[in-house]
Amino acid sequence: MALVNELFLKLPGNYLFSDIAKKINTFKTSHPDAKVISLGIGDVTRPLPQAVREAMHKAVDEMGDASTFRGYGPEQGYPFLIEAIIRNDYASRGISLDTDEVFVSDGAKSDTGNIGDILRRDNRVGLTDPVYPVYVDSNVMGGRAGELLDGKWSNIVYIPCTEANGFVPEAPSERIDVLYLCYPNNPTGASITKAALQKWVDYALAHKALILYDAAYEAYIQDPELPHSIYEIEGAKQTAIEFRSFSKTAGFTGIRCGYTVIPKALHGYTPEGKATAFNPLWNRRQCTKFNGASYITQRGAEAVYSPEGAAQVKETIQYYMGNAEIMRKGLESAGLKVYGGENAPYLWIKTPAGVSSWQFFEQMLHGAYVVGTPGVGFGPSGEGYIRLTAFGTRENSIEAIDRICRWLK
Repeated sequence: MALVNELFLKLPGNYLFSDIAKKINTFKTSHPDAKVISLGIGDVTRPLPQAVREAMHKAVDEMGDASTFRGYGPEQGYPFLIEAIIRNDYASRGISLDTDEVFVSDGAKSDTGNIGDILRRDNRVGLTDPVYPVYVDSNVMGGRAGELLDGKWSNIVYIPCTEANGFVPEAPSERIDVLYLCYPNNPTGASITKAALQKWVDYALAHKALILYDAAYEAYIQDPELPHSIYEIEGAKQTAIEFRSFSKTAGFTGIRCGYTVIPKALHGYTPEGKATAFNPLWNRRQCTKFNGASYITQRGAEAVYSPEGAAQVKETIQYYMGNAEIMRKGLESAGLKVYGGENAPYLWIKTPAGVSSWQFFEQMLHGAYVVGTPGVGFGPSGEGYIRLTAFGTRENSIEAIDRICRWLK
C-alpha cells in the first residue's frame, strides 16, 4: 500500500491565508452587496513596469524565431541576470560575489520552503515570533518541528518579537542551529540596524549556526543607515544564506522570480563534525528538482536593473510607501497604535485592549468591510495585533482607512 508522509498530517488544517479566504467568501455570500476591501494578503496591485513588459515581449518574439529560440536554460539562472544582480544589488554596496554563488528561482517563498532539503532533521530551528508561516510549516514538513503543544512546536525555539524589544529580539541563551531572520520584517514591518544584525552574525559564528536571511522587502528601506543585505555585516558570508524576490519589488507576484545567495565560504557540518560547503549541496538540489525560471521571466527581471526599469520600480515602491504613510496617519488619528509602514510595506496594528486578533479581524470585516491578517496567525507573539498591507490601490487604501476610522468612532 502507498504510505503518506505523516508529517503533513501534523500541520493545521489550512494555510493561514486559505482560512482568511474562506471567511471572506462566507461573508460575501451573506452580504452580497458589500464592497470588501482586502488589505490582508501581501499581493501587489500596480502593473509590471513598462521596461519589464518590453523586455518580456522581446523575449517572447525571440522564442518564436528558430534562430533565437531557447529550450532548457541553466538551473542556476542565466548569466545575464546573475551578473545584473551582482552588479546592482551587491557590488553597488561593496559586496563581492561570484556568479556561482547566486541561484535564480521562481520566488523567495519556494526557496525559503525548499532550503530544508539540504538540512538534517535534527537541526534545532529558531524562529523570531511572529513569523511568516512558510518558515514554520516547511520545518513541520521536514520533520524538524516536533509536536504542536499549546500553539507552539516543541522542537522550535520561539524568539519573541514584541513591543517591548522593538520587534528586534536579542539572541536566546539556548542552542540554535538554524535561525530565520526577515528584515524589513513580515509581518511586523520592523527594520534592523547594522549593529543589531552584527550581534546575530556574531552569535551564529560563535555557535556555528546558519542564518536564513529573508530580504524580500529590502527595496522598501527608506533609512540610508539600515542594511539592505546581511552581507554588509562582517562575517556574514561565513554564516548566512540570503533570499530575495522580484515579487514585491517589481510586481512579479504572478510572474514568479527571485534568487538565493549561498556564499562558497559558508559551511555546515556532518554528524562527525566534518565541514561541508552548502553551495554545492543547493546546486545539486536545484539541478535535481528544478528546471530553472523561464527565459522570458528572467529577461523581464534583468530589465528591472536598466535605467528605465530602476526608475519605474522606484516609482512603484514610493507609491506603496505613500499608501503606508496615509494608512499609518489615519489609523493613528483613530487612536490605534501602529508599528511599521516606514521602512516596510506592512503596518502592525495593536488591537484595542481585550480584543483578540481574530475578534478584531471579524469585527473589522463586519463593521468596515475591510480585511486584515490576524497577528496570531503568524505565531503566539502576534496575538493582539492585526497586519495590514500597503499593496492596495491608493483609492482602496484611502477608503479602507476612512471606513475603519468611521467604524471605530
